[in-house]
Order: sequence, then structure tokens, then C-alpha cells
Amino acid sequence: MKRKGAGGRRPRTGSPRPAAAGRSRAGVGSQGKRAAPSRAARPAPPEQPRTFRLGAVPGAMPGRWIDTWKRRMPHVALELVEIPVATQRDAVLSGWVDIALVREPLERTGLHAIPLYEELPVVVASADSHLLAADELTADDLRGEVLLTTREDVLGPLDLPTADAASGPLDTVADAVATVAAGVGIAVMPMSLARLHHRKAVDHRVLVDGPVAPVLLAWRQDATTPDVETFVGIVRGRTENSSR
Repeated sequence: MKRKGAGGRRPRTGSPRPAAAGRSRAGVGSQGKRAAPSRAARPAPPEQPRTFRLGAVPGAMPGRWIDTWKRRMPHVALELVEIPVATQRDAVLSGWVDIALVREPLERTGLHAIPLYEELPVVVASADSHLLAADELTADDLRGEVLLTTREDVLGPLDLPTADAASGPLDTVADAVATVAAGVGIAVMPMSLARLHHRKAVDHRVLVDGPVAPVLLAWRQDATTPDVETFVGIVRGRTENSSR
């Protein structure tokens, strides 16, 4: 004869089954599945060594930006490449350089270009010229002087009361400075070029109200790489942690 407990139910024997060790309700999802363990973020792979080619026309002054690049991008070598004004656009479009400091005038089709600064025009004259008695010069001060021009002129046609040189345009700005040093004529150019080609036998004075020489930063529209963006940010004064 079977015995029944109170209420007609069979009495339980033994103690309740303990929960599995180490298991908590927090680790079980709403459908009874255990939550996936979190994975630590993988470190970024090291950057591959590479070279960033910065073009610069004669007289351009990228020194302070190069110093910042070296501090901020020590893993990317920067190569400074001098490019002639006559071929500055081709140097950028062809990919010969990644980015370049160039001069106006510049045909901008296919290029991004941002202005950097403007250079003052100066008159280069021989050291014994009466023109150097003044601290600065005006167009009227140059009346009757023989003006030397070159195929590298970046200021464009100058509306000055001067006489044309019988020899016609010289090949380079350096040729013009050498000719002035020999006591023949004067030359007008951006101040940086006068300093670049300076000789003891010449000096220069600012030409008041003369045409300025804009310097731009240019790169290909279809080649805005992370390195290019970094250099543009440096030029624009962005800090290392600022967003682009």
C-alpha cells in the first residue's frame, strides 16, 4: 500500500540541486544563452616606411612647416624637391611631387590650391646705384632706367616708366642679378628671389605699390592622401589632435 503525504502529494526526498558553480544570472541572456565574452581591441599595424615629396619653387620658404612635419611624422621621410616655375603645374599633375609651393599665375584645372602668403616686389640695383639712397622706391623713381626681364618672371608685365633692355629677356633670375651686378640695368622680382640670388655687388629696395607675388599650396584633386591632408593641416596651423 503506497503512502501519501499531506494533500495527496508524494513527499520529496533529498536536498535541492545546487546551481552550477561560477554561473550567474547576469551571464545568461533573455533566451537562456550565455553572453559572448568581450574581446580586447587589436593594436593598429605599424605604418610602412614611405617618402612624402614636397615641391617648392625657387624662393619659397617651407622651413617651419618641414620642422613641424619632422616632429609630427617621424616615420614618414620628407623630401624637398625644387621645381622651376615654368614646370610647377606639370610637376604636381604628373605626381612627381605630392604637394608643392607654387606661384601665381597658376592654371588650377585638376588642382586644389590654397593661398599661403604674398611677397613684396623689390628693385635690384648695383651697389653704387643712386637708387639705393632711398629706403624704398616708387615707379617714378625708375623713370629712364633699363629694366632687365627674364623668362622666369613671375610678376607678369610691369607698367613702369623704364626702357627695355636691348638684349631682350634673359634666361633666369640669376642671370638678371649677375647682369645688374655688372652695372647694367635693374631688375624687379619678389623679395625672396632677390635674397636667394644676392651678391655683394647688388642690393634691393621695396617697390612701393608694385605687384605682389602670391605663393600657393597646390596638389592634385584626385590625390588627397592622408599625408597630403596632414601637411595641409600643418600649414593651416592645426594641432596634432585637431580634426580635419
